[in-house]
Amino acid sequence: MKKRKQAAADLESGESPVEMPSNPSGDAADPPQAPSDARPKKLSAKDYDKALKKLHVELVKLQEWVVHKGLKVCIVFEGRDGAGKGGTIKAITERVSPRVFRVVALPAPTDREKTQMYLQRYIPHLPAAGEVVIFDRSWYNRAGVERVLGFCSDEQADQFLEGVPLVEKAIVRSGIILIKFWLEVGMEEQSRRLRDRIEDGRKIWKLSPMDLLSYNRWYDYSRARDKMFAATDTDIAPWYSVRSDDKKRARLNVIHHVLSHIDYKMPKRDKVVLPKRQKPGDYVEPDRPVRFVHEVY
Repeated sequence: MKKRKQAAADLESGESPVEMPSNPSGDAADPPQAPSDARPKKLSAKDYDKALKKLHVELVKLQEWVVHKGLKVCIVFEGRDGAGKGGTIKAITERVSPRVFRVVALPAPTDREKTQMYLQRYIPHLPAAGEVVIFDRSWYNRAGVERVLGFCSDEQADQFLEGVPLVEKAIVRSGIILIKFWLEVGMEEQSRRLRDRIEDGRKIWKLSPMDLLSYNRWYDYSRARDKMFAATDTDIAPWYSVRSDDKKRARLNVIHHVLSHIDYKMPKRDKVVLPKRQKPGDYVEPDRPVRFVHEVY
């Protein structure tokens, strides 16, 4: 495909997409942004941690309610590269059980999966009773990265957009609570984050060849996003956009939205009291050397 060949050629040419000029004016395709002076100041670490702690307590209550009532929750995260999907998902899941909150981030399809109906590989990962499944990118890959980089044809992407509202209607009618988030990052902030991934040895693993290829195609992604919204922002499965230039506020707002979207309460639990430990009786610590780790810190 032409797009795919062009994408490969760009990568092989040695171009450095992250050095492109950022934030040109006049992108009518993008949603309007509030003036920078109208936005609140970034949260301090102290205020962020305080707010996040309260939300984590509520997420634990939600978790207990999901298990108690056998709810099925599916949360989809989409957005441009560097929009903050991974950090937001981590903020949601760091204080809850991975047996209840399950994150799905599928790799590239196998040769066999490429021959399947497109949505077939995603269906088995949908939640059963008592589960919250979070998709770190989802079936909407077809409407975004696959269309833009030429991994599918425009005809295939359009067919997907035509059919997916029917599938999501069936998902919701089956009893699954479906929440779809689009994280919207600005040009300047995306550039800063991708450069940070290049320079920070802790983050280099986050930077894939696909990130560099997609960076050059800001407006192609804008057009693809707009088509996706037009076709799949339905009353039964709407999209919720999140301004993510401020990562901390974005994470808090996403968690707050999830909590407000689901009717829950803490199930009644018996008061927990630690039992008394057993007495040692005839137990004696063994007289043998113990291999401790080196206490460097």
